[in-house]
Amino acid sequence: MPTRVGLESYEVMACHGAYDFEREKKQPFVISIWATLASDVIEDELEQTLNYADLQSAVDSEIVNSEPVKLMETLCNKLVSLISQNELVSAISIRMEKPDAPFPHPGGLAVVEHEWSRV
Repeated sequence: MPTRVGLESYEVMACHGAYDFEREKKQPFVISIWATLASDVIEDELEQTLNYADLQSAVDSEIVNSEPVKLMETLCNKLVSLISQNELVSAISIRMEKPDAPFPHPGGLAVVEHEWSRV
């Protein structure tokens, strides 16, 4: 069974959304990322795995410190573009939640999930 390295429920504040007002004021995003390693970790060495702190740094770079975009799908693609540069990673699974997304009726949670694998 492949090894997966993850970052669960990392909440950040950022300015992204389909509407102009969403791109003007920070709102919460909750991100979970799982990266599957291309091979098993044989030795007890950090160089053989993905440091989960790198996943947190990727979120900070591509979501918190980036120019506003309209779609969470775009944010997922940006994360994949960055994380997949690491040759140790063979697959990535991302779940992005937007708890304060504007809905026409009370209730619900806006969620986008994205899967990527090296082919």
